[in-house]
Amino acid sequence: MGLSNSIYLNTSGPIAIAHRGASAEQPENTMAAFEAAVSLGYRYIETDVHLTRDGVLIAFHDDRLDRVTAEKGKVSQLNWSQVKQARVSGCEPIPQLIDILNAWPNLCVNIDPKSDRAVQALAETVKQCKAEDRVCIGSFSGARLNKIRKHFDGAVCTSMGPMEVLKLRLASLTIPGFSGLAKKSPAKCAQIPTHQWNIRLIDKPFIDKAHELGQKVHVWTINDRSEMNRLLDLNVDGIMSDDAALLKSVFEARNLW
Repeated sequence: MGLSNSIYLNTSGPIAIAHRGASAEQPENTMAAFEAAVSLGYRYIETDVHLTRDGVLIAFHDDRLDRVTAEKGKVSQLNWSQVKQARVSGCEPIPQLIDILNAWPNLCVNIDPKSDRAVQALAETVKQCKAEDRVCIGSFSGARLNKIRKHFDGAVCTSMGPMEVLKLRLASLTIPGFSGLAKKSPAKCAQIPTHQWNIRLIDKPFIDKAHELGQKVHVWTINDRSEMNRLLDLNVDGIMSDDAALLKSVFEARNLW
């Protein structure tokens, strides 16, 4: 399977991505949230993964259970038998990634491995589910992204790591000597916020440079209607939002759904 088969790369027009599922409607990163997004008609969702102590790959953002469940403890120090007893927002169980990939075999899933331990298990799960053409893997860790790329020999879509984003940002500026910095990135998209450390990342020069280099630009996490419209006017390739219903309504109003 080659990268040319990636659904993430072979789409026309911008895509709407439900961040942690329809997390404004249902508890984040749960089957209920993903089902809510699918029911709205979403073809793209975003999730995060951690590995339990006994090697089970779960869809969960934090490294601890504390914020979104009544249970406490680090995921990496708990067995699956303990984690599966927890309830997100007091009502929804924490799913395994394999259950998400198997439940919706045509659903595209953006996945962020939140720990080094999760990388190998993520690669194995994607292969087991034959989901190489419908996942995009992103991370704040360039090292994790490089491991994924080596594991799949470049045959899975990955987004840019922090240094790759920096090079693209610099290449987009009209500063002598910077224009060639981003030419060799193995990533196929930049998935970034509008600002980082009070520095603007997303503007027309950035998007134009990314497109010149064959890169998609997906922006997270946008929950404001006017900002969604502004970004679409700039010609971004995708928007991630917690408010799946709002994002859908914006896409519908622009005949993009």
